[in-house]
Amino acid sequence: MNSLQVIPIDWYIILSAVLFGMGVLGVLFRRNALIILMCVELMLNAVNLLLAAFSTYLGDAKGQVFVFFIMAVAAAEVAVGLAILVTIYRNTRTTDIDFLNKLKG
Repeated sequence: MNSLQVIPIDWYIILSAVLFGMGVLGVLFRRNALIILMCVELMLNAVNLLLAAFSTYLGDAKGQVFVFFIMAVAAAEVAVGLAILVTIYRNTRTTDIDFLNKLKG
């Protein structure tokens, strides 16, 4: 028997929901752009955990392939996001979202 199937799928769902909720709360309530990017990554990893758990639970590899593509998109998102943040920090010396919002108009 697979070691992943020993743990009930409900536990994976609960853990993934908690991680995703923490990421949502971080995006909603934090003001630092770097922390917001990390919270988005936390949400993506929560989805990846759930996809991998269901994939193994159902014995189908499609979910694990989808996790691979999500990780590739997340890596590209981090590279572009960090490049934008470094450029903004060089110009403004802050990554505070409230200050960056004032730059619009």
